Amino acid sequence: MIDILQINPGLWVILAGIICAFLPVSPIRKALVLLAPIFAAVMIFQIYGAQEVIGGVINFAGMDYTTLRIDRLSMIWGYLFCLAGVLNAIYGLHEKCKITDSSALIYMGAALAGVFSGDLLTLFIFWELAAISSVFLVWKGGEHSYASGIRYLAIHVLSGVLLLAGAIVYGRANGGDFTFGNIGLGAPGGWLLLIAMGIKCGFPFLHNWIQDAYPKASITGTVILSAFTTKLALYALARGFAGEDILIYIGAVMTCFPVFFAVIENDLRRVLSYSLNNQLGFMVCGIGIGTPLAMNGVAAHVVADVIFKGLLFMSMGAVMLRTGTTKASELGGLFRSMPYTTLFCLIGAGSIAAFPLLSAFVTKSMILTAALEEHLWVPLAMLLFASAGVMEHSGIKVPYFTFFSHDSGRRVKEAPWNMLTAMGLASLLCIVFALPGVSFGYKLLYSLLPYEVDYHPYTPDHVIFQLQLLFAAITAFCILKKYGLYPSEKRAEIIDFDWTYRKLGLGIAKWIGAMWTRLSVNITGLRKTFIDNAGKRLYQIFSPAGAMSEAAPSGLAAVLTAGMLVIALLIMFITSV
Repeated sequence: MIDILQINPGLWVILAGIICAFLPVSPIRKALVLLAPIFAAVMIFQIYGAQEVIGGVINFAGMDYTTLRIDRLSMIWGYLFCLAGVLNAIYGLHEKCKITDSSALIYMGAALAGVFSGDLLTLFIFWELAAISSVFLVWKGGEHSYASGIRYLAIHVLSGVLLLAGAIVYGRANGGDFTFGNIGLGAPGGWLLLIAMGIKCGFPFLHNWIQDAYPKASITGTVILSAFTTKLALYALARGFAGEDILIYIGAVMTCFPVFFAVIENDLRRVLSYSLNNQLGFMVCGIGIGTPLAMNGVAAHVVADVIFKGLLFMSMGAVMLRTGTTKASELGGLFRSMPYTTLFCLIGAGSIAAFPLLSAFVTKSMILTAALEEHLWVPLAMLLFASAGVMEHSGIKVPYFTFFSHDSGRRVKEAPWNMLTAMGLASLLCIVFALPGVSFGYKLLYSLLPYEVDYHPYTPDHVIFQLQLLFAAITAFCILKKYGLYPSEKRAEIIDFDWTYRKLGLGIAKWIGAMWTRLSVNITGLRKTFIDNAGKRLYQIFSPAGAMSEAAPSGLAAVLTAGMLVIALLIMFITSV
């Protein structure tokens, strides 16, 4: 008899997604989409106690696969993915697309199952399933999303191949033990595993799939995508590479470079995609620091980021649903007709900027404090710059150019009730998780973290410093706007490192094609000339009036002629291939 408490909770969600693919009735399907993550959360609660739980061991082809492992680190990711699944289900109630419902559940289930995987081979299976199932959310974005989806799938399949290669090297070096624990770069296959995880996490130069695919996905698809793929990669990094110094500097760079692109980007969903890179950098840096305070900050900020980033993508999705665009150059003045969406967007913007009494204030500060305690002055300075930068591009630019700025003249309906409900719940969580001095405020969030917490965010020094940082960013924005120095909205798509394959790579491919065509023409000409000359020479030698016939007996001439004919035929065959 199968013990359901030994089954990975993500598998139930995957099963629900498969069932969704065969349900023609929309209300029943929508109920399943909503109830599946709730059921998974209940199963997590039933399975996990105070001690680590390891189970679901399956023997296949002579190898043991540990399909279930829940501890303090994976538990918070598990609950978070279930919460995100519920919010996404409510947000997408108005959609009647079977593909979106089915792929969203399979995608979420794969991410959840990956978090609860106990070995690298099981992780690989769900790693790839998450990639394959999520690409349909990109393709549902319309005719212009097909190429982005292909690139998205290719880069994630590459990540999976590297993960599998690293896992095999690591497992063989450890006598067939593929247990997914702390690996480190010194372990065999460690670098392959780090690069595989870095691709999904959006490391510098490996990040362009986020800005390429997320804005091209469907309205609901973008919200769903923002919650799972990169967060699964963060979990894998936290599990396998905590305390690796190189991640400190990779993360610090990740926080800074998106600021410059987000400032000049016109598509506000792409701005939020760059902002996603920015926030991932804080968490990667915290994983690199690796202290209990830093790891607690990473886990707490993952929760906050999924909620406030999802809220911002939700608000832009509502705007796109009503106006058909999220281009800053085509928006403005929407607060008149979408007041609730405006309010929720402002809460999300304040949360990502880490305003006091909003979620990131009690989470991001843990990572900054950990960097300070470890005397990491250069990374700390980069993180502070990035904190001011995120206030500018996500805290100000997104709501300002969407709902205020110049009046675009658009008068549209408010977002549908289900979208407003999802945004309202996300906004409430952004506030509740930051409330001080109450049991259901930030202390509730801290109680779920992997390590014991001895950190108090609402100190006078921290509050005053954070307000100074935020108001400095606001003042800089106002001055730049007043004197016309702030980059204007241009109807163009910004290209960063993807220039290497969209422009440079394409140009090189075209040049190689042109050179090959010219070379083929020249080779054809040389081949024809050679064959003609060889034929003439053979005729001069073996014809009845030729030199061979004059100097040798006829029998010998016939034999030599036959031999030379064979050689000529071989030459003609080889040159015609």
